[in-house]
Parts: sequence; structure tokens; C-alpha cells
Amino acid sequence: MKVDYIIVGLGLAGLAFAEELLKANKTFIVFEDASQTSSLVAGGVYNPVILRRFTPVWQAAEQLAIAMPFYKHLEEKLQEKFDQKIEIKRAFKSVEEQNNWFAASDKTRLKEFLNSDLEHKKVDGVIGDFGFGIVNETGRIDTLKLVNAYRNYLETNNAIQFEKFDHSLLEISENKIRYKSFTSSKIVFCEGFGLKENPFFNYLPLDEVKGELITIHAPELNIDFLLKSALFLIPLGENKYKVGATFNHKDKTSVPSVSGREELVLKLKKVIDVPYTILDQTAGIRPATADRRPFVGVHPTHKNLAILNGLGTRGVMIAPKLASNLYDFIENNIALDEAADIKRFQNV
Repeated sequence: MKVDYIIVGLGLAGLAFAEELLKANKTFIVFEDASQTSSLVAGGVYNPVILRRFTPVWQAAEQLAIAMPFYKHLEEKLQEKFDQKIEIKRAFKSVEEQNNWFAASDKTRLKEFLNSDLEHKKVDGVIGDFGFGIVNETGRIDTLKLVNAYRNYLETNNAIQFEKFDHSLLEISENKIRYKSFTSSKIVFCEGFGLKENPFFNYLPLDEVKGELITIHAPELNIDFLLKSALFLIPLGENKYKVGATFNHKDKTSVPSVSGREELVLKLKKVIDVPYTILDQTAGIRPATADRRPFVGVHPTHKNLAILNGLGTRGVMIAPKLASNLYDFIENNIALDEAADIKRFQNV
């Protein structure tokens, strides 16, 4: 079978690149073995501000301008609801944090996202004696629902193979790639932390960061906003909340741990003061990078091998923009964003 592209991996990165190919009427086949779970267990929050330091997310405005129409298109295409518009409220722990918020909201790159009017109304069950700051243009993409719906869509259109990709079977020539019964002109690797097993790109300094979340039921807690304090509380309806997340650089498994659960419970004591029951716990490995910038580009020797990886915790915001950037680079020779281009590691 001949296709224009092979895509390896179908998390947010692979999904976004597949959409670029469909827009351009390119044919492709995806290989997906469900081994990389970061997109499936992610909170899916899109937020243009780093709320720990009140600083702007890298290229936040540009990313949102592309991401929001992207997810709206997918909702229409797949006839599903993925995007939940929801306010983020940052609970302040001191007057100093209030003052830092005011100072940040005056900055050019933050004023459109940080509401300068603080909210002082007490919220039952929430520990927030110094009020809340409200972030604009925020929400949550249900990444589990989205990725599963997209996999079903590709399966219906015979565009996905549910099997582990074997890099040793890849045959590469200057103008053609062969893998088993498939031939293509190009291949794009979107493998998440599976990059470690990729002999063509495993020289890149990927850091696997384990993240764990719990889902709780808190009958006395009734909030309709996403709360950011010592951790995130994401309302799911019916007094259920997703709580997270942890950042573990040592444990490389995708198995929920007792230590991760205990860490979340300990932090939750600083956020709410009402009883709750833990309903579920999930874990996944985030593909992160040391400089907090993604891996985008082509192999230094094999120019028909490309990569889209290392999206980190903000994959829902950044994936659509970088997928478009990578496609334009491959097909139209339009320059990649230098901060994301993997060329930055060729002389390291």
C-alpha cells in the first residue's frame, strides 16, 4: 500500500499532524499501540499563564489563536463535545501574592489574560482567605474522549494500524520509505516517551516525567470553575473533580503509585476543607524537554524522517500550531520556529 506519510503514534501530536495531512489531501497510515498514555490521562487544561510565577506561557496568544478553531473543527467533524470553556481561579495565600498578580496584570503580554479585579467572595469548602485571581481565555479539552474518538474515525477510514512499530523494519532510501507492506515518501514520529526506543531520534535529550491524577467525589464542594492552588481541581460535574498533578522524574512507569496518591492527598488538604472520596487514580508519562521547548524537525541525515514530540504539559495548546509549522516546513520549506527546531541539539 502506498501512502504519502506514515505517522507513528496517535496522541495529541500525531492527531494534529494527521489533521494537517487531511487538509492537504495527503494520504497516510498511523501506527498506534496505545503504549504512550500521556494524552489519555492528561488534565487537558489550556491556560495562557504560568500561575506559579504569574508569567506568560511561551507563544500563548499565537497558540490559542490556532488551537481554538482546531478543536471546534474536530467537534463538528466528529460530532462530539471536547472543549469545555471554564474559568481558572487562582487562590491567593497572602497579600504578597495579590500584589504580584496586580503587577503581572499590568504587563503587555499578560493584561489580556489576567483579570485585574480580584474576587473576594468566600467559596464554601475552598481554602482561599486572600481571594482569587481570574484567568481569561481558559478551558479544558477532554483529551481521552478526543483521542479515542479520533482513533475510531481513523479505524473507520482504514487509516490506522493498532500494532507496535518496529523501527528495525524501516527501510530508508533518498526518495522512499518502506515499512512492511507500506511505502511512503515521509514518516513522522509522534511517539511521546517512546522516543527512547527510536534509533533515529533517541539522541535528543527527552526527559520522561510521570504525572498522576486522582478523581474525587466531594458532595459538599460545588464549584463551577477550575481551581488552581497547591494543585489543580477540575470540575467534572455531579460533585466530581479531577485533581492533579504530580511531577515525578524518577519513576518511569505508567502505573498509579501509592506515593503519588499520598502526595495528592497531602496537597489537597491545603486546598479544600470538606470530606471527599477518591474514585479513581491514573498515571502517564509526559515527554518533556530540559529547555521546555518541543522537538520539531527532520533528521540531520535522513531528510524524509521527521519528529513532533516533547509537548510537555501544554500539549492541547501547542500541538495544532507545531503540527502546522512542521507540515509547512516539510512541504513548503517554510522555516521552523527556531526555539522548537531540533537543530539546536546537533552540535551539543
